[in-house]
Amino acid sequence: MRFPLSRPDLERYATCSEAPATSGGVIARFLGASSVLLSDGTTAVLTDGFVSRPGALRVAIGLITPDVRAVCEAHDRLGAPPIDAVVCVHSHYDHALDAPVWTGMTGADLVGSESTANIGRGLGVPEHRLRVVGDGDVLVYGAFRLSFVESEHSPGDRFPGTVDVPLVPPRRSGAWRTGTVYSVFVEHPAGTLLLHGSAGFRPGALHGRNADVVYLGVGMLSRRRPAFVEAYWDEVVRVTGARRVVPVHWDDFFAALNRPLRPLPRLVDDLDVTMGRLRVLAERDHVEVLLPAAWLPVDPFAHR
Repeated sequence: MRFPLSRPDLERYATCSEAPATSGGVIARFLGASSVLLSDGTTAVLTDGFVSRPGALRVAIGLITPDVRAVCEAHDRLGAPPIDAVVCVHSHYDHALDAPVWTGMTGADLVGSESTANIGRGLGVPEHRLRVVGDGDVLVYGAFRLSFVESEHSPGDRFPGTVDVPLVPPRRSGAWRTGTVYSVFVEHPAGTLLLHGSAGFRPGALHGRNADVVYLGVGMLSRRRPAFVEAYWDEVVRVTGARRVVPVHWDDFFAALNRPLRPLPRLVDDLDVTMGRLRVLAERDHVEVLLPAAWLPVDPFAHR
């Protein structure tokens, strides 16, 4: 019997977890939620970089602010890499809260919507480090080529709208409004990844684009109708021809990153339901689904 406050057991997915990297090339490290660090040893790109992870009670009724110490500890744990760009796939707090801190610490560009830029301005990111991108824009960092396609947030967006003035924390979590949502294609000589952090889509938006691997946002997919899940898969995974899917944004992002990742309680979102639905679609399309582990350096393009 499954209790609403119980959590799925990650041990059942041990055989479909990502394998550690054994050689050079592009290395990916998952930091929970939809934060991923990509590096080829010369250049590094970080999506979101959300590591403060304030608790549920504070998020619900209190004020939140970036935990600078948590960002410093995460940077050290990653080996203090020089980061060239911090890319926010949208501007909710669980994506953009810490991004300006990473930018200030590493000298990286802060990339995203005008809402993300205003979050950066609120923490003193200089204008020359802000890169506001639109649909179809391309940025190049070293051997990484980033292409931005405007997308949609998953249904039930709690904080829609834009951040129109510099956001100075501490503030209520709802101050970090969505802004523009992006799908981000990351092309490298080693392969192409699609970073798709939120479980929403625009029909036809990704047609004509290809990816080897999709980092697929799956938050709240267990609460969607099967027809929506199939349409989402078809419009993000199947249309791009990806052979591998790495689900992201499935973990309990109210829990600190110094503990092992755990799924959200079934009452909120049931990872077992989501993985069951994804596996059916993956088998149909001959796609590999691998669940990421936090901090582990992996080669996203390696054959298993």
